[in-house]
Amino acid sequence: MEKVLEVKHLKKYFPVKGLFFTKGYVKAVDDISFEIYKGETFGLVGESGCGKTTTGRTILRLIEPTSGEVLFKGKNVMELKGDELKQFRREAQIMFQDPYSSLNPRQTVFEIIMEPVRFHGIHVDDPEEFVIKLLESVGLNEMHLYRYPHEFSGGQRQRIALARLLALRPEFIVLDEPTSALDVSVQANILNTLKDLQQEFGFTYLFISHDLGVVKYMSHRMGVMYLGKLVEIGPADKIFENPLHPYSQFLLSAIPVPDPELAKELKAKRKKITGEPPSPINPPSGCRFHPRCPYAKEICSKEEPPLAEVEQDHYVACWLYSKA
Repeated sequence: MEKVLEVKHLKKYFPVKGLFFTKGYVKAVDDISFEIYKGETFGLVGESGCGKTTTGRTILRLIEPTSGEVLFKGKNVMELKGDELKQFRREAQIMFQDPYSSLNPRQTVFEIIMEPVRFHGIHVDDPEEFVIKLLESVGLNEMHLYRYPHEFSGGQRQRIALARLLALRPEFIVLDEPTSALDVSVQANILNTLKDLQQEFGFTYLFISHDLGVVKYMSHRMGVMYLGKLVEIGPADKIFENPLHPYSQFLLSAIPVPDPELAKELKAKRKKITGEPPSPINPPSGCRFHPRCPYAKEICSKEEPPLAEVEQDHYVACWLYSKA
């Protein structure tokens, strides 16, 4: 399979400023590596504050990394300048979480969609017809063309943002919790639209979300993040059926169940995670999950486990599965 994106030892540390000097660093993303293949959706899940969004934005160089490499179609994104960087901006796009702040309130829908087209110098014979076709592809129509963002619902605004992406025909799209601010029924429509567009145009997605049900529906493969680290990577179906890392097990056991009787039964059996996540400014030594892990061994507090292949295409960073 063709690799569209390859992340190697990516780090992003944010300085914590004191009165006269830097007191420390928030290790938002701390030495993670993974790859995404053409036409697939790679899901990234974890608790709030684990580094998911920072990962997506650093990959696109909306935030400059502390260190590491991001290879997009074989080229190191961190070394791109000038026209090459501009071309990357066209081929790799992001759909933000908040549809209320990602659109310019002073522009009409037509202007919002045409702005990136003009910026990248893309010739369009009939701009109005071009925008109408884009709107129709995301479930809107001609009557929405000259309205302003405040005249739309949250779901419609997210569709406008999606149409703006499609105008550039990107190969790779970071979807940063694109449905978390929407009602459940609207979420389903947006997710189905994203899947249909992927099938039609062969888009590659990095899907960031804390909603595990949505990730299961959307993703081919997925990674589980904890405190800036990737603790498990593998096919989404395999991880949902048989999570190997203790944190993944706790995370998946917390998925809500619609049947009250079944939910009550599962709650009694559910493994409970103890304690709060440690501070990313001063993470624990060794495995970062070991202070909360019921299976922790002596080595867990001393040495960081490598992300190793335990089953075919299923990688876990845990000493429980290591031969050491």
